Formats: sequence, structure tokens, C-alpha cells
Amino acid sequence: MLEYHQRSKHHLNRYAPGPGRLDWANQPDPFRSFAGAPTIKLPLAADALSTRYQQIRRGKLPAPREFDVHSVGILFELSLGLSAWKAFGSNRWALRCNPSSGNLHPTEGYLLCQSLPGLPTGVYHYLSRDHLLERRAAPGDPLWTSTFGGGGVVVGLSSIYWREAWKYGMRAWRYCQHDCGHAIAALSYAAAALGWQTRLLFAVSDESIAARLGLDRGDDFDAAEREAPEALLWIGADPSPPPLGCTRDALPDAGWLGRANRLSVEHVPWPDIELIHHATQKSATPDAATYCAASLPSPAEPALDPTFATLARQRRSAVDFDGETHLSAESFFAMLDALMVRENIPPWNVLASRPLVHPALMVHRVVGLDPGLYMFLREPSALADFKQSMRPEWLWEKRGPEHLPLFLLLPYDLRAIAKSICCHQDIAADSCFAVGMLAHVECARDEPWRYRHLFWECGLLGHVLYLEAEAAGVRSTGIGCYFDDEMHGLLGINDDRWQSLYHFTVGGPRDDLRLSTLPPYRTVP
Repeated sequence: MLEYHQRSKHHLNRYAPGPGRLDWANQPDPFRSFAGAPTIKLPLAADALSTRYQQIRRGKLPAPREFDVHSVGILFELSLGLSAWKAFGSNRWALRCNPSSGNLHPTEGYLLCQSLPGLPTGVYHYLSRDHLLERRAAPGDPLWTSTFGGGGVVVGLSSIYWREAWKYGMRAWRYCQHDCGHAIAALSYAAAALGWQTRLLFAVSDESIAARLGLDRGDDFDAAEREAPEALLWIGADPSPPPLGCTRDALPDAGWLGRANRLSVEHVPWPDIELIHHATQKSATPDAATYCAASLPSPAEPALDPTFATLARQRRSAVDFDGETHLSAESFFAMLDALMVRENIPPWNVLASRPLVHPALMVHRVVGLDPGLYMFLREPSALADFKQSMRPEWLWEKRGPEHLPLFLLLPYDLRAIAKSICCHQDIAADSCFAVGMLAHVECARDEPWRYRHLFWECGLLGHVLYLEAEAAGVRSTGIGCYFDDEMHGLLGINDDRWQSLYHFTVGGPRDDLRLSTLPPYRTVP
């Protein structure tokens, strides 16, 4: 694990191993489908959902919806569904509600449910292109169907590494994990808009996930790209997941249907990705001890309060910033506030563990706040550890509202440094602020599968920033290309315990007026 982490770093004098050039004729199909699987078309019902974003971020959820084909359709439409089509000349590509590195979308979604109105018992694959479910299996074992008790469903997530490796090479595995975190957060928010809670089924093994989703069925994939099991999420009206009775032994008698499509004609092998995949496999574990978050006041209101359906579909990854927009201190603090863990509030309701990722902030244009280097400690007890691991001369001066653990380290204009660290990209300097997410990698030394969860947590943080930026009237974007050790050098990190796993920027967007925007499901792609 540690060897992969070092080998997949970008450096000022060399980048991590990549393809060198893009074989556009071999670009992977962005949509996985299973030929021969029966399909159920989901209704497009999200416009009828009145839940507002401010309700969700304050934990004031609506009364739980009944589980049926309409509510399940909304869940997928606002999490893993398409948000728009973009067009430039004769080229057309889809955008989705869940963000993805390079818009490549390696994450696949599955549904496991008992019989619901309009939806028979089954294991389903979600095909976002057509907003439909492909019924992969119909388990008939009573033990399997009794798991759900009428109060919820299970959503499974997997990754297709090749989708990212085609463009990014060795570092692609990192981006697949980021995207899994984004997808988890997107599902958590969409579920909350329906009045439901979301929990990661922490104890289950990767082998068991693969069996339940049909990912271990070699004949169903044949020459098609395989999917790596990632996570199972319980989504229900009751925040306490029931015992997971749908065991591996309950599925072999299910009638599995459908064969996976091949996404590319040719493939370039990346042995390092296979190695990190095997090194971070998760076996069955005891359930995690629940993290008891400190009592915090409700986060301040954002500048805008659209319906969640509007916000989820308008979210975009910025491609350029104007270098002029200033963010108010109130909006800045509201964004940081949303990164704090609060009980039963998405996306932090998903995880049971204490926060292990903390943002280092390069502030450029926030009204009333000195430009400079800041640390935001999502778990205040991490302060002593960071002081020990970083430069002794940092100021560590408290800034902002009392309950927010935000500290000024150095007042300084860091725009040129931010640009240099983020692979010389102007978007890091032209933003209102840039973020480097520092993760406690040391916690994964004895249990390497936790390395994946650290990337997921980074993805959750990124998804919060995406939505908070939209609600503040600005825009944001994730940055996977950065010079890892240059960021560590800026902070003065003197050991390997804390590593930067994701970067992010927030600012005033400059749109590309050459692009046309088309509705997600009302035109033929």
C-alpha cells in the first residue's frame, strides 16, 4: 500500500506513470449495460420533490417517503443519474449528479431490494443513460427477502478501473476511490431529500459484496471489463440497519440474467493497479464503533436555498475561474461548517468513524480574512498531532466562529504556490480558496483497506464543497493532479503519517460559451 502511494505521486520533475497519449478511438464506453437482463424504466419524478437544500444541511428532513418505484427512481435520478448533456459541434457527452475525475465515471450502482410497489424483489444494475434498472437476479430465498423488513433498500457500488486508467494510468486507482466517495455522498444527500437515512454496511467483506452484486460471475463478464466491489449502503427510514441476512449462500439459486458489455476493444495493463487492488481488499470485520460527534450549533444559512433537486442537477465542475470573485466570510465559514460531522446529517451519517481527513486551505479572496495558509481541523483533538508533524514556527491563531476549529498558520499571498502545487493549473490561483485534504494514512498501515476509506472521506468532503459552492452562488472543482510532496513541503510535514490525498478549489466560474447544454433525458444522445 505504502509503495503504491509513493509510486503514484506526481513530482515537479516527473509525473506518475501514465499512458503518455490518449487513444481516443479506444475511449471506454461511459455506460455499462447487461444485455439480456429484463429492464424496468424508472419514472422521472424528481421535479415533484419539494425538499430544500437548507432543510437537509440542518437535519430537518421531511417525513420518510414510502419505498416504491417512484421514490427509488428519485433516489437514483438525483444521485447517480444524468444532470445534462453537453455538446460542442458534433460531439456530445453526458454529465451526472455524482462528480467524477475527467467525467469518466468508473462507479457503477446496484440496487438490492425486496418486493416494492412497481419493483419486484431482485438485484438490479442502474443504467444512468436511460434511467432504468436492469434486473440481474431474482433471489427467492426467504432469508434474503426478510433482510429488508419493508423499511429500506441496499445500494451497492463498484468501480471499473479501466475507465480511469485509460486516461490517467497508475494514479487512476486513486481517482476511482475519490469517485466512490462522491457517489456515497450523492446517495446520502438524495436519500435525505426523501426523508431517509444512509449507513455504510461496514462489516461486510469485498468478497461478499462481489457475490451479492454478481461481480464474481466470470461468464457474465467474459471479455468485458471486470468491476471491483466497493461498498454496500443501507438506505432506510430507520437509521439502524437490520442484520444483513442476504448471505452469499442465499444467492446461488437466484436466476442471474444478462451479460456485461465490453467498454473498449483494447486494454493497457497497469500492474500497479492490480497490486493495490489486492493489497487493499477488505475481509469481514466487526462493526465499527460509532463516533460520537460533539454538539454543534446549526450551520449558518447559505446565500441561496434552492430545492435539492435543482441544486443536485445544476452542480458542475468548474473548468475555469475568473480570478476576481471574492467570497464573503459568512459564505466561507458556512462552507467549512458543513464539513463538520453532525449526527444523522448527510453525508456524515454514512460513516461511523471519527474524521481522519482535515483540509489545509490556501485562502486567496475571502472578504475580511487574511490571504494565507490555514488549517481546518474537523476533529479538534488532532491539533497536537499536527503541531508535532508540521513546522514549529506556524502561528496557529484561531480564526472565525468559536465552534469552528480554523487556524491561521501563515498570512501570505499563496496564489503562485497554489498554482505550482496543482500541476501549474491557473484554476488553483484564480479561485477564492484552494484546499489540500490531509489524511491520517498511518491508520491504514495495519489494515490497508482503510486506505480506500480515506479516499472515500476525501470524496465526501469534495461533494459537500460542490453543493455548498453552488448554494453560495459560486462553483468548485476537484483536482487530482497535484504534486503531493510539494504540498507536504509547504506545510512542513516531516513524516509519512499525514498525506495529501485530494485537492479542491472554489471560485467564481468562467463558463465556456461555445458549449451547448441539453436536458438529461429529453433528447436522444
